Amino acid sequence: QTEPLQHSPPPPHLSIYLSCILLTYHLWPLGQLLIFGATNWDLIGRKEVPKQQAAYRNLGQNLWGPHRYGCLNNVQVSCVVSGPCAAHSLLITTEGKLWSWGRNDKGQLGHGDTKRLEAPKLIEALADNVIVAASCGRNHTLALTEDGSVYSFGENKLGQLGQGNQTDAVLSPALISYNGQPLVKVACGAEFSMVVDCKGNLYSFGCPEYGQLGHNSDGKFIARAQRIEFDCELIPRRVAIFIEKSKDGQIMPVPNVVVRDVACGGNHTLVLDSQKRVFSWGFGGYGRLGHTEQKDEMVPRLVKLFDFPGRGATQIYTGYQCSFAVNEMGGLFFWGVTNTSRESTMYPKAVQDLCGWKIRSLACGKSSIIIAADDSTISWGPSPTFGELGYGDNKPKSSTTAQEVKTLDGIYTEQVVMGYSHSLVIARQDSQQEQEKLKKLPEYNPRTL
Repeated sequence: QTEPLQHSPPPPHLSIYLSCILLTYHLWPLGQLLIFGATNWDLIGRKEVPKQQAAYRNLGQNLWGPHRYGCLNNVQVSCVVSGPCAAHSLLITTEGKLWSWGRNDKGQLGHGDTKRLEAPKLIEALADNVIVAASCGRNHTLALTEDGSVYSFGENKLGQLGQGNQTDAVLSPALISYNGQPLVKVACGAEFSMVVDCKGNLYSFGCPEYGQLGHNSDGKFIARAQRIEFDCELIPRRVAIFIEKSKDGQIMPVPNVVVRDVACGGNHTLVLDSQKRVFSWGFGGYGRLGHTEQKDEMVPRLVKLFDFPGRGATQIYTGYQCSFAVNEMGGLFFWGVTNTSRESTMYPKAVQDLCGWKIRSLACGKSSIIIAADDSTISWGPSPTFGELGYGDNKPKSSTTAQEVKTLDGIYTEQVVMGYSHSLVIARQDSQQEQEKLKKLPEYNPRTL
């Protein structure tokens, strides 16, 4: 391991480049945050609430339809964040302030404690920074500032905070150990992290299991007493090689990969490069990598389908154990699995139900999917669900096919996000009519302890 390095300010010519990038961030729409799904943050994805959180056992119900957060009536929200493994969420205001709420047993909310929060609250420690993007892992969080630095907080048992050490939990935001070019993207898997610099280089850190860090190793070694342990990456390490495999198994390096976007599932990663190519690697189970085989991939491997002129990808998204891409023609492709009791999709397949819809935003949780397209919000997912589909009280709880979310009729959603089993939506409120529509939605004022 090299010494953790101190972060230095970007050189002047890069400041201009960054300002351009940040302009795109600040063109974010402002809107009203809506929430639906599970809100008992300590119970999500668990059989029962852990002993140390017992006081919260009955706090937070399932919201079966969209609600406004009462406490956010005067907060201008520009972006909202959660993740397919996450029981916590973040929002970024139009001023670039970061707020957090939800599960907090590892300090992933960044407030210096492990107290669960029912309602969004400003992260005071980052109040002097302008935050432009953020990401949620299972129990950790990354926040990107407008000058290209990244703060991390939460669980760090496997080095997923990139601070040069392994500790149980870091309760307040601290800079990652990195001194390269300014960073422009962040993404979190369950127990690992990815960052991209302004030159399009990709760096990863955290748990290397399944090869998900892309360094040609799963990091396994046999420790004392025959226990398997992992050689974790404690500081950001550049992903050096991208490959393609021919039909007969020959491996060729792919040169000139300039990373434009990155998305992480529980244990796998997708990258979109400047030539609209898609690469995937990590855990291969259920076909989530799209290479027609269930093998783990230790380095980023080209997904063949999008490597044709006019058929490149323009957007990528990941669920817990699946992947999505929108191609240049606007078609949505899916691979992997949302329902493990049904057949896996081993390579990218067009989602016929959404043929002809223009997709703006897509999110996938543990097994449900939500999409903002044209003037509609669309969702589907197998049982059990917890309200994250948003269909409303006394309506079907699950759906195997894409359905319009009628509770949001006449409401234009700018962005959709999903946690493990809750949904967050930013609804446009530009016109009097839109504001009236939103006022009719019920208000969620959670009980607190």
